[in-house]
Amino acid sequence: MTIKPLIILPEPILRQVSTPIERVDAEILTLTDDMLETMYDAPGIGLAAVQIGVARRLLVVDVAREGEEKNPQVFINPEIVASSEERSVYEEGCLSIPEYYAEVERPAAVTVKHIGRDGKEHVVEADGLLATCLQHEIDHLNGVLFIDHISRLKREMVIKKFTKAAKAKPV
Repeated sequence: MTIKPLIILPEPILRQVSTPIERVDAEILTLTDDMLETMYDAPGIGLAAVQIGVARRLLVVDVAREGEEKNPQVFINPEIVASSEERSVYEEGCLSIPEYYAEVERPAAVTVKHIGRDGKEHVVEADGLLATCLQHEIDHLNGVLFIDHISRLKREMVIKKFTKAAKAKPV
């Protein structure tokens, strides 16, 4: 397993819509292992493939709390097929927008259809932190960032800050 470098805002690939995965093969399984290793190292609770520069519809999550046993989950070609009317607000952060957090309102529960590591179709009904995490990561696959769910003024300030930092970084 290899820890991959994270793509940071304002890199344009973060706004790209990821392409579906045709089949689960050794290359995809290696990619999921690398993504899990990268996510745990960061540390984070979710990671979309596009965040390591691979614009494919793949994400990994693990919302186990500190002290609990790890519970890594892999979602290939995930699709939200149902969302609750009820809403919830969580303070979200993102490995691609380090050290910035904001409250985001999303559906409190979602049903997600996806392909697992076993190549079979699965359906997960999620609520709480897992529902928020899945929605956040699926947004990544569609070129959407969590800052797109906050006020335009706050979003523009964040983008400006990260654009300035990227320009200041030596090549």
